[in-house]
Amino acid sequence: MLWSGWGDPARAAPLPEPVVGLLRDMLGVRPAAAPPVALARLKVAAPRLAGADLAGLAGIVGEGNVRSDAESRVRHTRGKSTPDLLRIRAGETSDAPDAVVLPGSHDEVLAVLRLCAGKRIAVVPFGGGTSVVGGLAPQGVDAFIALDLRRMDRLVSVDEVSRTAVLEPGLRAPAAEALLAERGFTLGHFPQSFEWASIGGFAAARSSGQASAGYGRFDDMVVGLTVATPEGSLDLGRAPKSAAGPDLRQLVLGSEGAFGVITSVTVRIRPVPEAREYEGWRFASFDRGAAALRRLAQDGPRPAVLRLSDEAETMVGLADPSAIGRPGESGRPDSGGSADGGPPAGCLAVLGFEGTPESVAAQRAGAADALRAAGGEPLGAGPGEKWEHGRFNAPYLRDSLLDVGAFAETLETAAFWSDVPKLYEAVRCALIAALAGAGTPPLIMCHISHVYPSGASLYFTVVSAQGEDPLEHWDRAKRAANDAIVEAGGTITHHHGVGTDHRDWYAREIGPLGAAVLRAVKDRVDPAGILNPGVLVPPAPGE
Repeated sequence: MLWSGWGDPARAAPLPEPVVGLLRDMLGVRPAAAPPVALARLKVAAPRLAGADLAGLAGIVGEGNVRSDAESRVRHTRGKSTPDLLRIRAGETSDAPDAVVLPGSHDEVLAVLRLCAGKRIAVVPFGGGTSVVGGLAPQGVDAFIALDLRRMDRLVSVDEVSRTAVLEPGLRAPAAEALLAERGFTLGHFPQSFEWASIGGFAAARSSGQASAGYGRFDDMVVGLTVATPEGSLDLGRAPKSAAGPDLRQLVLGSEGAFGVITSVTVRIRPVPEAREYEGWRFASFDRGAAALRRLAQDGPRPAVLRLSDEAETMVGLADPSAIGRPGESGRPDSGGSADGGPPAGCLAVLGFEGTPESVAAQRAGAADALRAAGGEPLGAGPGEKWEHGRFNAPYLRDSLLDVGAFAETLETAAFWSDVPKLYEAVRCALIAALAGAGTPPLIMCHISHVYPSGASLYFTVVSAQGEDPLEHWDRAKRAANDAIVEAGGTITHHHGVGTDHRDWYAREIGPLGAAVLRAVKDRVDPAGILNPGVLVPPAPGE
């Protein structure tokens, strides 16, 4: 993983000059004042851990698995949100861990947690490092370690009768898929972070993959968990479902390392599909397209992939860059039409079907009838295959935008279908007011990519000039968007997680009693408060 950006450095590509010119003319983007600081020139403060502490950790995991060199610490500093990258590119390393510790087993994790609890050393579990919500930057700590789980990377077992598999948390998603494919199975979980994220991270953040309509979210796939805490172990999940009290698996799923370290995950698996086919459909408006998605989500047939881009995202995704119009006061660029040779105005829906050739054909035919009845126009396989081919590329584009001085970031939410239209408008209006009011009119794009019978997610992408202070510039806009989400009845996050960035709005969402319940759980499993301090759990009043 690139230390100052996303993914494989060899896949990074500069923006074409015509696109840079459009950003300058449309949004007032100007080159960054200074290039990113080189890795070799980054300054990292001396570790705050005593030599005896480092020796104690080495005694548990082995001397070669405790690292306090500058590069290892930089590579475990924060996550991959745009503010995270702007800070590290500017040479700001104040959130660097004091050491990186690599355990190799559940028992080693337990021993590390017990040592750290006794020494009051904070512990931040680290999987793929892909957090975009401040989930890897603890607050109010004197010293902390990054607990990198990469050595715990085995496919432990496969139960072909029950169609379940036991995976270790440090196993990266592509390796997990390859190991399962050798046995004829798949998880079917392909989030945009797929190439770098880990199994433990999927569980800890309630990840949602791009084929969630067919396979469900990752938390839907989890049937068992083993968790290490400073107070001992949790072994959860004896059956797919149980009436034996509240399901404690749900307490761990989405806990973001604040309640313990996930050391194994038992997941539902499915046979690798014989056929996968993608296609595109056009709708005259986002509202009409959303109604069509709701029809499929509620009444079927439901494809494995079901997503809808609004007018702005459709235009940017389908058009030649020279066809992109200027943002209007509404925040929606002029989509133009087909008269100038560009793509037709409207919204693109992408559907993906998986299964046997016969089941795929039947699903496509049933979906086509429903989509035509809802006003959809078939576009053939081209748009769907284009999306499938480039579906993991967006983070690389974000880095290229940062390189030329643009600001690019995402945020997401979800709501019941009846609330989706007002939530969509509320978030857009909040972002436009905050960013245009600061002299940086934005391009705002949105898509629905996860649907349920009762509701759907909204995923926004925002591009603007960086302004004089990019971090303060985005913080103001993000806070306005968060307020709009809560006030419009949405959840503060559908799959990115809470971290530190969303914690205050999460507290508003669950209310004072809900926040007190979380603090009570935290106090029981982590009385010393070493597990990812400041992440997820709202502080008590007055703290």
